[in-house]
This record gives sequence, structure tokens and C-alpha cells, in this order.
Amino acid sequence: MDSYPNKMSGGEQQRVAIARALANDPEVILADEPTGNLDTKTGEMVMKFLDDLNRKGRTIVMVTHDLDLVKKHARTVFWIKDGKVEKITKNIKGKK
Repeated sequence: MDSYPNKMSGGEQQRVAIARALANDPEVILADEPTGNLDTKTGEMVMKFLDDLNRKGRTIVMVTHDLDLVKKHARTVFWIKDGKVEKITKNIKGKK
């Protein structure tokens, strides 16, 4: 509460942004690189939280370059190249 944004780390700022985005209990969550500025442990916590929200009926739209996140968490992937959808892959969560 006594910290100003310019005194917070990138990871702290990202966690605050996630909390603010979820404050109104939205049905759709747009997550642009949700683990981008986070250490591995905190990133896993954020993804677990997003997975839990998804299981409770929230739609999560995530943009990422992290293929590990895609493999562990995505159900449907829209592969985009040069602004166009190249392919759509369904039900990949948990596949190697």
C-alpha cells in the first residue's frame, strides 16, 4: 500500500496488474505474456490461478511465446504468423 509503481519490481507490477484485472470477476481474461516478468515459482502460481479460474468457467485468452506454457496449460492454440492464423490446434493441454 505504501509502495509506488516506480519503486516496485517488474514482477511486483505484473502481479498488481493481474490482481486489478481480476477485481471485477470478469468472464473473459485477456493475458498478454502473464508470466513474462515473473520468476519460475511465481509464474507457476499465476498459471495455476488462471487454470483454476478456467475450471470455474472463465475464458482465458493468453498470448505467449513460451511453448512450455502452451504445452502445460492450453486447450486450444491459434498459431499466428505475420498477423494471420496459420493453424489451430485443439486439446493439447498436457501433451508432450
